[in-house]
Amino acid sequence: MHTNTTKWFYLIALSLIWGSSYILIKKGLVGLTPLQLGSIRITLTTIILCAVGWKQVVTIPKKAWKWIAVTGFFGTFFPNYLFAFAETEIDSAVAAVLNGMTPLFTLLLGVLFFSAQLRWKQTLGVFVGFLGTLVLLFREFNFQSGTGSLYGILVIGAAFCYAVNVNVIKYKLQGISAMAIALGNFLVILLPALAVLSVSNFPFEGVLSDPKITTSMGYIFILAVLGTALAKVMFNKLVAISSPVFSISITYLLPVVAIGWGMLDGEVFTLLQWLGCLFILLGVYLVTEKTPQKRGV
Repeated sequence: MHTNTTKWFYLIALSLIWGSSYILIKKGLVGLTPLQLGSIRITLTTIILCAVGWKQVVTIPKKAWKWIAVTGFFGTFFPNYLFAFAETEIDSAVAAVLNGMTPLFTLLLGVLFFSAQLRWKQTLGVFVGFLGTLVLLFREFNFQSGTGSLYGILVIGAAFCYAVNVNVIKYKLQGISAMAIALGNFLVILLPALAVLSVSNFPFEGVLSDPKITTSMGYIFILAVLGTALAKVMFNKLVAISSPVFSISITYLLPVVAIGWGMLDGEVFTLLQWLGCLFILLGVYLVTEKTPQKRGV
């Protein structure tokens, strides 16, 4: 398959998979706490990746392990818990749209730390996307308790983590296979995740006796297989064959999928939220649009 076709295939496939992950997190939270959900998701994914790609670990150079650790924590560990906590208060569709800040953060980090060039359209995109985020945060703000917007900020924090992750993979882990990076990530964060699970009051003995927990575990298993294990490997391959900004332009399509699932689940997406969504997507478009190169005379 041609490289250009392959990267678009991965982009669309990941949009469908990750666009569905937000509703799976929402369903998982019915019987699990955010700490339990995040820890179990990491544990299950580690087991799955070890089963299919254990031999890939030996291909990781010793000097690369520090960057593997960075991408493990910023690409998976922190976002897992941040999204889980965020979706206890905000709709899954809103979480998906707020995640649209990832391309903006990716570009800015690339400019600041990896010598990427910033064009005027991309600069405008940063401000437009930020405006859209403010609109959504305003909608989520609870004037009585003041907590609504704080949970929206958790998603923005996760978006920043993803931006760190994609830049490090692109510029520091070139030449290492997508499976090796993914498995290395989860081996690094497994023990911290188990430590979090041990203090989360997870009812190990009552899993099968509580229908809510059993059902939630089923959703998290699907999330671990598709939304984490498979998607992580696919995303690492996408980063390897494209630019960091193109890789996370997945946020063009991801919110559409998430909003669709959210509306099917009874979530209401207001006109103000649609406006914020459009601002964010416009910002992403401006950031990821390539400026035509001038031909030599």
